[in-house]
Amino acid sequence: MSFNIAVCAKQVVDPDTPLSGFQIDSSTLSIIPAEGIPPVVNGYDENAVEAALKIKEQIPDSIITVISVGSNFVMDVMKKTLSMGADDMILVNVEGKELDAYGTAKIISAVISKMEGVDLIICGQQASDWDNAHVPIGIAEMLNLPSISSAKEITINTRTISVQSAQKDGYNVIEANLPALVTTNSEIGEPRYPTLRGIMQASRKNPKTITLDQLEITNEDLSPKMVLSELFIPKSNGDCEIIQAEEKQELGQLLAERLRSNKII
Repeated sequence: MSFNIAVCAKQVVDPDTPLSGFQIDSSTLSIIPAEGIPPVVNGYDENAVEAALKIKEQIPDSIITVISVGSNFVMDVMKKTLSMGADDMILVNVEGKELDAYGTAKIISAVISKMEGVDLIICGQQASDWDNAHVPIGIAEMLNLPSISSAKEITINTRTISVQSAQKDGYNVIEANLPALVTTNSEIGEPRYPTLRGIMQASRKNPKTITLDQLEITNEDLSPKMVLSELFIPKSNGDCEIIQAEEKQELGQLLAERLRSNKII
C-alpha cells in the first residue's frame, strides 16, 4: 500500500536579486520581474521536498506529488523538484488573477481534495516573496487537518505522525493522526542536489495542468480576504557621522560621549 505525499511548491522571484533589479508597477501594485534573472523554487519549499524524500527513504512505496499555483511557470525551474526525486507534478495556472493567501489555499485544497487518498501534506513554512506564512495554515483549516509547524524531523508510524517541531530553545515532539499537514524550514536538512539521472528522468515527465474550471472554482470563490493598499521599495535615509581622533583611547572616549549625548547608552 502506497503512502501519498503532497508537497506545495511556489515559483518566486530570486531572493538574491539585487535591490536595484526590483521595480514596482504602481498601477497594479505588483513587482516587475528583473530582466535576465530567472525565478526559483521557494527555498523552504525545497526543504519540504527534502522532507518528503526522507520519508520515501523510510517508506519506499511513497509517491510524492508536487503542487504549484501561479502563472508564467518556467519548466526548467519547476522541474527541479522532479529532478530532486519527486514523482509527479500538478500545476494550476492562474494567469491574470491576483490571488491572496486565501485564494491560493482555496485552490490547493481543491486540488488535494480531488487526489487519491493523500496521507501527508508538506509545505515550506513561508514563501520568500511575501513572507506571510498564511497558506499552509489555510490549507489545514479548509481540509480540517491537524497542522504541525517548523518540522526538523518527521517520523511516520502506521497511521500517525511524530514531528520534532523546532523552537528557539530546542524542540517539541508533537504527534497527530494522519492525514495531516506539516511545515518545514531549513532545520529539516539541506535540499539534495539533483543528480544527472534525476535531471534526465525529470526531462521526460510532463506536469499535469489543471484549470480552475476543472476544480469547480469561480472568481467569487477567490474573492480576496486581504486588500493590498500600497507596495513600495523602502528607502534608507540614515545619516553617518565619522568620529576621528589620533589615539584609540581618545576615539573610544569621543564615541562614548556621542552615544551618551544621543541617549543610546
